[in-house]
Amino acid sequence: MFERDRSAGVFRTLRENGPSILVPAAWLVTASAVLGIVGTHALFVAHVVMSVLLVAFLVGSWGEMGSGALRVWKLVILAGTPVTLAGVAGFLALGGRLALPAEPLLAVALYGWILLPAAGLADTGRRVERAGRAYDLGAACCVVGALGVALAGSSTATAAALGVVGVGQTVGIVAATVAE
Repeated sequence: MFERDRSAGVFRTLRENGPSILVPAAWLVTASAVLGIVGTHALFVAHVVMSVLLVAFLVGSWGEMGSGALRVWKLVILAGTPVTLAGVAGFLALGGRLALPAEPLLAVALYGWILLPAAGLADTGRRVERAGRAYDLGAACCVVGALGVALAGSSTATAAALGVVGVGQTVGIVAATVAE
């Protein structure tokens, strides 16, 4: 019985605190790939792992995410799961293992994970008094980062824009973690 309670406690701790590590790590790896530091295979693996983690998070948190800001984040994650799977398909297409155009699928994954959290951050910022500005800043960074990625003329500029997104989303997720 004690082991089961302990396992549940570990899962809960990971579920509550994991995103504050995984979000900045994901954007760091993405920016590193843009700069050629990390290969596309690493991004493919990251998308597969993220798909599994998203589903596990939804299954483990479904009942707790029924109203308010948590419901909005449940919708972000629900929409983000096929967005992530589009990235998986894009990397398979890029490697010639799937007969689809890779670029549109990869763009869906990239812009999806820039803008879906922006919507969640903006909504959360409207709902909370404590740390509302942190969520607003996070949402603004996502929008500015999306524009930066779209307008970037070099891999360095793209990586910098992704850094803005990563900082913004990290500010938001850390605000949520601290608020609990």
